[in-house]
Amino acid sequence: MPAFATEAISSESSIRFDRPARDWESEGLPIGNGALGAVISGGIQQEIIQFNEKSLWTGGPGAKGYDFGWPDKPQTAAVKEVRKIIAKEGSVTPEIAAERLGRKITAYGDYQTFGDLVLDFPQNDSDVIHYLRTLSLDNAQVDVSYVKDGITYTREYLANYPDGVIAIKLSANQPGKVSFNASLKVPDNRTLTTRIENGRIVAAGKLHSNGLQFETQIQFLPQGGKLDAIENQKIKITNADSVVILLNAGTDYAQQYPHYRGLHPHAKLQQQMDVASVKTFTQLQTTHRQDYHALFNRVTLDIGQYQLPKKTIEQPTNALLANYKKGDAIADRALEATYFQFGRYLLIASSRAGSLPANLQGVWNNSITPPWNDDYHVNINLQMNYWLAETTNLPELMTPYFDFVDSLVEPGKVSAKRVAGVSKGWTVFLNTNIWGFTGVIQWPTAFWQPEASAWLAQHHYEHFLFSGDKKFLRDHAYPLMKSAAAFWLEFLIKDPRDGKWIVSPSFSPEHGPFTNGAAMSQQIVFDLLRNAREAAVLLGDKSFQKKLDKKLNNFDEGLRIGSWGQLQEWKEDNDDPNNEHRHISHLFALHPGRQINVSESPELLKAVRTTLNARGDGGTGWSQAWKVNMWARALDGNRAHKVLGEQLQRSTLSNLWDNHPPFQIDGNFGATAGIAEMLVQSHNNELHLLPALPDAWSSGSVTGLRARGGITVDLKWHNRQLSEAIIYVAIDLKGDSKTTSTLQLRTTQPLTKYSLKDMQSGTSLVLTNKGNTGTFIAQGGSTYLLSNSGR
Repeated sequence: MPAFATEAISSESSIRFDRPARDWESEGLPIGNGALGAVISGGIQQEIIQFNEKSLWTGGPGAKGYDFGWPDKPQTAAVKEVRKIIAKEGSVTPEIAAERLGRKITAYGDYQTFGDLVLDFPQNDSDVIHYLRTLSLDNAQVDVSYVKDGITYTREYLANYPDGVIAIKLSANQPGKVSFNASLKVPDNRTLTTRIENGRIVAAGKLHSNGLQFETQIQFLPQGGKLDAIENQKIKITNADSVVILLNAGTDYAQQYPHYRGLHPHAKLQQQMDVASVKTFTQLQTTHRQDYHALFNRVTLDIGQYQLPKKTIEQPTNALLANYKKGDAIADRALEATYFQFGRYLLIASSRAGSLPANLQGVWNNSITPPWNDDYHVNINLQMNYWLAETTNLPELMTPYFDFVDSLVEPGKVSAKRVAGVSKGWTVFLNTNIWGFTGVIQWPTAFWQPEASAWLAQHHYEHFLFSGDKKFLRDHAYPLMKSAAAFWLEFLIKDPRDGKWIVSPSFSPEHGPFTNGAAMSQQIVFDLLRNAREAAVLLGDKSFQKKLDKKLNNFDEGLRIGSWGQLQEWKEDNDDPNNEHRHISHLFALHPGRQINVSESPELLKAVRTTLNARGDGGTGWSQAWKVNMWARALDGNRAHKVLGEQLQRSTLSNLWDNHPPFQIDGNFGATAGIAEMLVQSHNNELHLLPALPDAWSSGSVTGLRARGGITVDLKWHNRQLSEAIIYVAIDLKGDSKTTSTLQLRTTQPLTKYSLKDMQSGTSLVLTNKGNTGTFIAQGGSTYLLSNSGR
């Protein structure tokens, strides 16, 4: 680890409020362990701990009329009819397309709040001083403290992944001062039976919608004082010195098509709680922090925020947000750095192995009818949730995503046959739930995107590119990619105008008509077919490689420069230069695709910038986050930073959750990924250091970012110039440190200014320079120092 990575950090990253939350969405503080989530409001007289378990969903199997979004028979004739209209008229309206190809949704379901743990305290909130409610991003813990009548009250909240519980400790600085009544409140769309045994509330029931069985156990462990059970419904704590509360929850959901049911959760929850309840809070806290730090501490970012004076550090986060870009540059850097790490925190809290992936709100939802069902939209949102996982060194968090996408393959094969009339492969359309919904809905401007499977498969291949894990590619990624590609090999048609293979019907979200070969459709399918071909070559699947070659050799790649210099959204030059629609889907080839190499295609770079300028920097939270990534890939750090700033000002809530509106978490994840893209890029078979560094971050450092090829990098820069880079090259996954490869570097300054040495041996190495690029032979398991020699 370089010297600049071990400099002391003077202040922790945190989100702070000086009062209890007045609104769950904008002021609540989230904790989570993947499957469980809770939002902490910090009320003084009444604390409402709203919590979730990610598999508690209505709808699906067991609910009346659920049909996975499939027609009873293959709608091959309907697809042909829409294609015929497009061939004749040039396009078809979304309304006609939805009438022919869409389906009325039935029993799709909603992600549910599990309920509220309500703590009623005897004291009111008058004469309370020194109130503070803080989410520590460094320790993944919420703390509430305040002083009343000379007594300091403290509450600690954390979501422990190894032990599978949410743990809470309430204490005071004087003995016998902790008293409260605790009760569980749940919505009335379910049955509920509650009992109390040895200070533990056990509440179980079934959802009315689908019969899904659920249970939660809440253990109360007071030190001193008295615990009473009231009518088998409430716990009363009187005059305790401190109280630890442990909470877990589960359902009988199983991620397995077609029934999605497994064992009742009671036995698992009981065993889990029995083990956790004999541990002290300090032990649970220590285990939690060890687990969390192993992930979170891999990446540090210094963009000048550590010069912040104590007075500013202690400001509530909503004040920092309100004062952003109003003259205090260091405070602005602090907010940006916190926002970056908050995205990483949220993914750790909402995506751990053994649970479902992060949904539209991660794991947090306080409603039984949340916006967009709080589901998984697969026309960008689910994919965006995971853009940061590889680059910001959290690859293990991809596991729930991989498991979930894998579970869509079998129902996706049925969708391929019945919705698209295709006999091979699998696909999914606009949105899905935890019940294997792979069919279509009937919303005209948002229902048809069969390219979704191709986009979902991109993350599988990217995981291989970052890790070099050939076993993962062979056993996991490639079979899924191959099946997704098989669908497209059959579903593509030849465009009678030029003989190219195209997608039809094709739609560019979420505006315009249905046409042939819209740019986004072509780019996404090209991305899949190219990735599948690369994988086929690596794995020696020559037969499938030949099939892919046959299509790719005459494939419309969806890249055209239009009459006003834009990258065309449609195959026809119909783009309106005054259109500021939030979707910029036709730039997929720039990001998250890798089809456009801006260093080698200046004309495409110019077209990309023209398109981005025309669309403007506004939009919803996720849209602005995507534009941060786009401008970073377009090598314009100042513009990426400007859009990031506008996202903070226009699309960010007081607790730093992304605001669509309403709250939608993809913008948080996308913005964090965008900041990483500003600092390191590796999609063009080279390691590009500080590709889009904004002027506002003139000096700083970052450690632990990952690049494709099994590389991790630490960077330090001064006056916008790279000072040092430490490049860690992973040992070959078979343990072979003799593996060598040619590594190409790119910087913003001529590489003649830099020297390179092997940090283990101290040997200086030859860096073959050509302008701002250079190559050297890298060996697996080695660490290299690139430093500015001042030449």
